[in-house]
Amino acid sequence: MTRTFKALSALLSYPSTELQGAIPAIREAFRTEDILLAGEVAALGPLLDEIETSDIYDLQERYVLLFDRSRTLSLNLFEHIHGEGRDRGGAMVDLLETYRAHGFDLVGTELPDHLPVLLEFASTLEPNEARDILADAGHIIAALAERLTRRETPYATVLIALSQIAQASTETEQAQALLLEKDDDPEDLEALDAVYEEAMVTFGPDPNAGCPVSRDILARMDAPLRPANA
Repeated sequence: MTRTFKALSALLSYPSTELQGAIPAIREAFRTEDILLAGEVAALGPLLDEIETSDIYDLQERYVLLFDRSRTLSLNLFEHIHGEGRDRGGAMVDLLETYRAHGFDLVGTELPDHLPVLLEFASTLEPNEARDILADAGHIIAALAERLTRRETPYATVLIALSQIAQASTETEQAQALLLEKDDDPEDLEALDAVYEEAMVTFGPDPNAGCPVSRDILARMDAPLRPANA
């Protein structure tokens, strides 16, 4: 089990006081595993500091504004290539079958293509296999890294680190196609409402199968990554 991927998964999840309390252990995971380069660990420092010390409600508001009110920054990966069309549902079924083939299943409400869920799954694999899984989504990860960098948000460092792991680049034709789409303005509520009025894909995990995955990623972390008061 690779704790680094669990830690990155937690950092991309909706901020909570549990996450704030787990930051020291997340730092330790990054230091003690060799998944990330030293420069990448250092670059993540400002985000770790911000999450650990900021007001939780400010963190949550910024997170929602960034990821939930900006479709081009959605952490639901297939939305970037399938939108809300029927193909997205089929792709998620295939991904869920990949999870189940490895004894990993969803019983919460996250979609299979949610990046924190994919990283949680990657943490259960051997490092080389995890890299291959991330490489399959490399063009999306690279495009997200570029968009977040443009926003000058410390969350960009997580996607940059993932791009390095996946050996992904924005120079590919697939990534360039994604970046041609204009960045959303999260303050333009009328435009966002028009986007989300489109038909939504309905997709839910099977609550009767496999290994449980709850909404709170921190609850699924092993003991060294849990906050001291957990």
